[in-house]
Amino acid sequence: MRRPGLPRWAGTLAVKAAVFITVMCCGLAAMLGVLVHVSVTDQTVGQARRLALSRLSDATKAYEAGDSLLPGAGVDPPGLPTALHELAVDGDRGTMVSLHRGRPTMWAAGPADRNRALAVEVDYSQQSRTITGLDRSILWSSGLAIGATLLVGALAVTRVTRRLRATATVARRISAGDLDARVDDPRTKDRSQPQDEVAAVAAALDSMAASLQGKLLSEQRFTADVAHELRTPLTGLHAAAELLPAGRPTELVRDRVAALRTLTEDLLEISRLDTGREKLESDTEELGALASRVVRGSGTDTEVVVVRDVRVETDRRRLERVLGNLVANAHKHGRGPVSLTVDGSVVTVRDHGDGYPDYLVEHGPQRFRTEGGATGHGLGLTIAAGQAEVLGARLEFANALGGGAVATLTLPQRGPSVPDGAM
Repeated sequence: MRRPGLPRWAGTLAVKAAVFITVMCCGLAAMLGVLVHVSVTDQTVGQARRLALSRLSDATKAYEAGDSLLPGAGVDPPGLPTALHELAVDGDRGTMVSLHRGRPTMWAAGPADRNRALAVEVDYSQQSRTITGLDRSILWSSGLAIGATLLVGALAVTRVTRRLRATATVARRISAGDLDARVDDPRTKDRSQPQDEVAAVAAALDSMAASLQGKLLSEQRFTADVAHELRTPLTGLHAAAELLPAGRPTELVRDRVAALRTLTEDLLEISRLDTGREKLESDTEELGALASRVVRGSGTDTEVVVVRDVRVETDRRRLERVLGNLVANAHKHGRGPVSLTVDGSVVTVRDHGDGYPDYLVEHGPQRFRTEGGATGHGLGLTIAAGQAEVLGARLEFANALGGGAVATLTLPQRGPSVPDGAM
């Protein structure tokens, strides 16, 4: 779940990787910079301190011998830090860096006579400039290193995320029914290249799609073969049923034979839709008039409401098949009243029954699957969805808030609206 308040791009892998690389580079640069700074500073300060203490020893010997002191040495000189003066008065020797006469100065002080301190000063400007320049160089080099690492890391991560996005796109195409889609990652074909995790995922997805396609093709061939094999004996059985004497048993036989013929024709139609080779025979039709013909042909008590009529360029036979199946399903599995509404290029079929099953609303119709004790084979809505796809239309299933099932067919509108009174 995405955290509230964060932009959508903040959760992407590339951004997370960039942030991680930046933080790690900054931490590493800071740690190395501190180590270098401390090491060089200790070395520089140590040299200056040893020089100041050496001059303090020479000044002490000269002072004790009564000789004159060298320049830079003196008793209680002006500018001597108070803390270092107190340390020397207490009988200890020490060094300290302070600003004297506008420049950094290394002081070394030791005890003299009568609560006085003998001190020497050493110019510390060069050492201070060296440390300052070193710190500046560390900052610049760290910035350049971070920038270069971030650029290289971003390029590497972008390549990975590009491959992942391509894999996700293929997965969505497969989910949408395009089983010919493949990732075809070059690494999966060239075994001499290292096989990373993305290549493994791509290879697994391609293998899954190929296996799924093979199984689906086998199922489609089986369905088509069964339907074709049943068609011939059912034709003979239908002819034989017509020769039976009138009576209740004959009616039952003819009804079952008709149901088997309908099922066989539905299976043949589904097998043709599965091949994806259906051709449209388009013509311009008035949607309101076509919907009225479908309802009259169904022989059902369905109310037709034309809110706004349009002319659509479509395959009349396929569109009649879709609307006929939706109306028949509403009467067979729902309850009245059933209404068919035409509003522009949108046709809605609604009943007032228990509504569609949850799986159908979420995933669409599935052949040979029904719920709630419903009768039938689940092929009517499957055929309607397949024919709608051939028409380039969108068929959606939902349940109304007040109860009942609602099927909405949205057709691509290529024709003008029908003027009022034209029907």
